[in-house]
Amino acid sequence: MWPTLITLSAVIVMLGFSGWQLERRTWKHELIALRVARIAGPSVPLPAKVDPKLFEFRKMSLRGRFLHAKELYVGARSLRSNLGYHVYTPFAANDGTVVLVNRGWIPLARKEPSRRRRGQIVGEIELVGHLRIGGRKSAFTPDNVPAENFWFYVDIQAMADHVGVRKPRPFYLQAAGKPPPGGWPRPVAIWINMPDNHLQYAITWLALAVGLLVIYFLYHRRRPD
Repeated sequence: MWPTLITLSAVIVMLGFSGWQLERRTWKHELIALRVARIAGPSVPLPAKVDPKLFEFRKMSLRGRFLHAKELYVGARSLRSNLGYHVYTPFAANDGTVVLVNRGWIPLARKEPSRRRRGQIVGEIELVGHLRIGGRKSAFTPDNVPAENFWFYVDIQAMADHVGVRKPRPFYLQAAGKPPPGGWPRPVAIWINMPDNHLQYAITWLALAVGLLVIYFLYHRRRPD
């Protein structure tokens, strides 16, 4: 009795995990399709109030000017195997709000603004960028070093506090379009990099359930010597 009960319970659990992974696969594909559609869609004016989770990856537009004296640098970023930084610059919108903007990638040698003067756009412009939510520190991500203006992950409030920006918008924009004059910073394309291994996991759980059933039946077909 006990081998039967244990086997049936284990098989039911394994089949449940297999079905759950298939559900997760469907959810993941829908999420990827939603993000792709948002990225490819036309730009819309950035509302005064917006739920970042509902509009993440949407292309937004607003008018204002960059606060170049308050640049921030997110490091350990590479482009085609070349090390560099992502330049984050506060953008003072005409509506009185300030939003951080990931203007793009620069090589190590271009960190100093004087090495890319033409790209330091002055005056009022229309900015177009994809709405993004701040990064999250993982167990393997080093701590940010505000004293050196060096950031390993995007912490919007901490970065804004470091450069004296009060009440920043609770998201940042990732600049879209062509590079500015001089070519730096170079806007970074958005990649939908979401692991999609759910089908393999579902097959693995199903195979384990089938294997356990095979072992169970072979065990009960044994004949005494």
